[in-house]
Amino acid sequence: MTDLQKNEVMTGSRRRQLFLPMMMILIGLILNIGGTVVVQAKGLMLYLDCMGTVLVAFLGGYVPGIAVALFSTIINNFSDSVSIFYAPVSVLIAVVTVYASKKGYLRKLKYNILYIIVLAFVGGGIGGIITWELHLIDSSVYSTGMVSSLYRMGFDKFWSWFIVNFLFDLIDKTVTVVFVRILLYLIPKSLWPRFEFVGWKQEPIIIPKEKKSKEHTAAGMNLNTKLMTVLVVFSVTVATICMTVCLILFRNYSTEQHSYLAEGVAKMAVEIVDGDRVNEFIDRGESAEGYEETEKRLVNLYKNSRDVEYVYVYKIMSDGCHVVFDVDTDGLQGAAPGDVVPFDDSFMIYLPDLLSGKRIDPIVSKDTYGWLLTYYEPVYDSTGSCVCYAGVDIAMSGLRTYEKEFVFKAVTIFAAFLMLLFAVASWFARFHLVLPINAMSYAADRFEYEDEYARKNNVEMLSKLDICTNDEIERLYRAFLKTTEESTRFFEENKDKMEKIETMQNSLILVLADMVENRDEGTGDHVRKTAAYVGITARKMKELGYYKDKMTDRFIKDCIRSAPLHDIGKISVSDVILNKPARLNDMEFELMKEHTTAGKEVIEKVIATMPDADYMEEAKNVAGYHHEKWDGSGYPEGLAGEEIPLSARIMAVADVFDALVSKRCYKDSFSYEKAMSIIKEEAGTHFDPLVADAFLKSEKEVVEVADRFAAREGKKERGGLT
Repeated sequence: MTDLQKNEVMTGSRRRQLFLPMMMILIGLILNIGGTVVVQAKGLMLYLDCMGTVLVAFLGGYVPGIAVALFSTIINNFSDSVSIFYAPVSVLIAVVTVYASKKGYLRKLKYNILYIIVLAFVGGGIGGIITWELHLIDSSVYSTGMVSSLYRMGFDKFWSWFIVNFLFDLIDKTVTVVFVRILLYLIPKSLWPRFEFVGWKQEPIIIPKEKKSKEHTAAGMNLNTKLMTVLVVFSVTVATICMTVCLILFRNYSTEQHSYLAEGVAKMAVEIVDGDRVNEFIDRGESAEGYEETEKRLVNLYKNSRDVEYVYVYKIMSDGCHVVFDVDTDGLQGAAPGDVVPFDDSFMIYLPDLLSGKRIDPIVSKDTYGWLLTYYEPVYDSTGSCVCYAGVDIAMSGLRTYEKEFVFKAVTIFAAFLMLLFAVASWFARFHLVLPINAMSYAADRFEYEDEYARKNNVEMLSKLDICTNDEIERLYRAFLKTTEESTRFFEENKDKMEKIETMQNSLILVLADMVENRDEGTGDHVRKTAAYVGITARKMKELGYYKDKMTDRFIKDCIRSAPLHDIGKISVSDVILNKPARLNDMEFELMKEHTTAGKEVIEKVIATMPDADYMEEAKNVAGYHHEKWDGSGYPEGLAGEEIPLSARIMAVADVFDALVSKRCYKDSFSYEKAMSIIKEEAGTHFDPLVADAFLKSEKEVVEVADRFAAREGKKERGGLT
């Protein structure tokens, strides 16, 4: 199948994979909006606005559930302008439902009851707090009904509202959960997994929990956690900056609007006051003609001006503000005409301009009368001279309330969209990054190289993932797969070459060993037989658990390969000594003993030219020390016990046994039974007891090898054991 065909197949599969979740989201929206419409039309004391959210969250997961919750509130906002502020509540209901579903809590009745209570706390409790903070509660609720009853029992207004709201929502959520349970009962359970919003980009794999936990401990924070952490930090940072900027802009805009309001009211006050009669009004007060009429008009101006705290007319003089008019407000009576009001500290810098009759910019101050925005508009007489100022104060404390409400609304809306963003980002990271990468790494961890089947299985296992993300992850996967295929092919080719080289080396070793042994006319197939005995003994030692730290397959193989070189040092021994038809005298034996040191030196020279031939190290040990004895009486160095290399100890048993059962020019052959008894007797003196024990327990295999070589040499079986 070509890459184009694969892409077409994957695209079709993805479309089918997303069809049911998309249909389910549409049904969820219809259920939510339909429930709201029914409640409004019938005037029911319920909400029924999250049935679709619960259903979709249960079947589809976080992204569909949160999407249905959020977009339902957006659509409902067209008919109810405050609906959008309850979006976080709907989103939290989706999150709680998905979490409870994935944990399996909804399978038992007791957990369903707890689940309903949690939903009621989210919907009624948190929803009630939002209602309280947005000041959407009608004051009449505290005069009638259950809220009034709780209030009269001693609960404060907030807790009275909270408890009642929670109880009503408990009924609503019970109805919702029962309705959703009925719908789930009508949907076959076999279809439930198909509604989940997954979006696999590779063959799904199941990683054991033990392995995941170990990997998490070793690697620290995983990729998904890192991505979500970065997203959370970035989102919160950006949100904080944006909300701070918006708050500053909102404050500046509100201050500007307050300034416009104050200016407008002040100018209207100027139109009411007759500048030519200001001094008369100060002197005579209410007894002056037209004073009361002017004051009434200023009072009406105050009452009809929203957010205006104080309206007054002052004549600014060096000793203070001389009152012309000072409108009474709720809880505060205005000063009488002619009274002198001292300057607040915040106005002192403006005093020169005010005394000279100049206009000044609006002043925001926190002094005697609180946090106020003050605007002064000059009042002119008929000659054009500034005789006083019409002042308007607007309370800025209301601005703080507006700011808190603005921040609360912004946070609620932002929180809902942020949760959707996190859900989508987590979904995308999981199916497009984390799962594909985990699949590759998990497959790579399971790679095996022991044999050809295992190596081919590596490629097959990796290719089955079939990651298709159409981005850098897929290119990484394709490159990884290609590298694995080429590495496997190269490994096989290299393995064949190494096997040929190894076979060639072994053949050369045997040829070399034969050339040396052929100088000794009585040794026959000694190098081949001893190599076979070494292999039998070493494998038996591993089976019995002797020297288990050393008896690896590699060590056994090296021992067998190096065994033919144990007498390579005889190349330096005279033919006269090698082929003497009698026992050697002391001087001749001393010369013969030098073959161990000579053999070691020869192999050391070989090692110098073949540094990668690891088995030659064992060949050096075998050649140099196979005549050492367990009790330290051997040669050339008189080593004892485990000072003697293990390969040499194994070689010693094999060499002696073959020497005993083979005929030499100076002796007859021993029977197998006699040779075995000698090996047993000298265990612990000549031989390593464990090596000797393994050799004796392999008696049957040893005899079969000896008989095979004897038959090849045309000799008859020499009695003894069969």
